[in-house]
Amino acid sequence: KELEMAIGPIARALAQIAVVGISVLARALPAAYAQAVANAKKGGVDAASTAMKKSTMLKSEALEILNLEKNYTKEMVKKQYDKYFEANSVEKGGSYYLQSKIYRAKEMLDQYEAEKEEEEEEKKKAEQKQ
Repeated sequence: KELEMAIGPIARALAQIAVVGISVLARALPAAYAQAVANAKKGGVDAASTAMKKSTMLKSEALEILNLEKNYTKEMVKKQYDKYFEANSVEKGGSYYLQSKIYRAKEMLDQYEAEKEEEEEEKKKAEQKQ
């Protein structure tokens, strides 16, 4: 009987907490949706791409994550990526978060190299026209 008496107030408290949590979500979700719609109407795709660019990794951070110096090569990036990505494999007890950072670092450096090569090609074409 004492156990039954103790369960009653606990169950009531848990139910009240659940009701409060649901009511908070019921108010927050429509407000968040309305804000997202307003943001989309203001800036559309440009605003979304700007938000995405803000989250990109700096070259210095990518080099630090892959433990590379400024005078790296594509082969060095690939080697370090493979080494660290495999070492942080979730199957081996590693971290998905670290794996994603390693992936983003390689992606950033690959993108930087591609843009650099593109600029060099454009520079050569401009010199040939002169």
